Amino acid sequence: MKTALSIAGSDSCGGAGIQADIKTITMNGVYAMTAVTALTAQNTTGVRAIMESDPEFLGQQIDAVFEDIRPDAVKIGMVSSAGLIEIIAEKLVFYKAKNIVVDPVMVATSGARLISEDAIAVLKQKLLPIASLITPNIPEAEVLADMNIQNENDMLTAGKIIHQKFSCAVLIKGGHKVNDATDILFFGGQVTRFEGKRINNPNTHGTGCTLSSAIAANLAKGFNLTDSVKRAKDYISLALADMLDLGKGSGPMNHAFDLNGKFSEYNI
Repeated sequence: MKTALSIAGSDSCGGAGIQADIKTITMNGVYAMTAVTALTAQNTTGVRAIMESDPEFLGQQIDAVFEDIRPDAVKIGMVSSAGLIEIIAEKLVFYKAKNIVVDPVMVATSGARLISEDAIAVLKQKLLPIASLITPNIPEAEVLADMNIQNENDMLTAGKIIHQKFSCAVLIKGGHKVNDATDILFFGGQVTRFEGKRINNPNTHGTGCTLSSAIAANLAKGFNLTDSVKRAKDYISLALADMLDLGKGSGPMNHAFDLNGKFSEYNI
């Protein structure tokens, strides 16, 4: 069985972060492992508190995984401090990790910065250059390319800048009023558009975590990057289309929409 490691924060509500990653990786047929960067107290209406992991302890988690069950892919989610980013990069280089997918969670949908400037600097210097793929949304791509993105042509320009700057594949995610959920992949001198239609579902908590984890799971299984992105896009579209409605705010999608085994049956 193929394996994948998620290095990310815990979401007590279960819709994003480590919890979304475990569900996604499992539903995509891969064994999920974790290294927790932070604990959060949150639900569908917002975050109440965050308790960050100590860098040394995070390093011990990564060591414990690699020394026993080596991951076939690694997904990295929100990491809020320079010290944590440094230890992640150090460990992944030491273990010669493969299929590293980084979801560079830096900017909220509202435009608010989620990590400090020094953490962004370390992210750019040490983590992004060792990534196989990074998956920024529009605001994050603006930070990485140092430009404003107003339309799809701007996405193309930004993607080329980021790809050249960090020497890794780049998937710029659509939305944010730029296009209708169409993502653009820059890889090996090729540009691939993944067309998508926005699904009219207000419950989108954890979509970025889910997409990057699904890509990592498919890379772990041996699919090439383009096919991995396509399969991940199909998975997240169907999870959103299932129209799960939980919580008082922007709720989670149904990661287990395709779970039909006898152990999933209800006694109703």
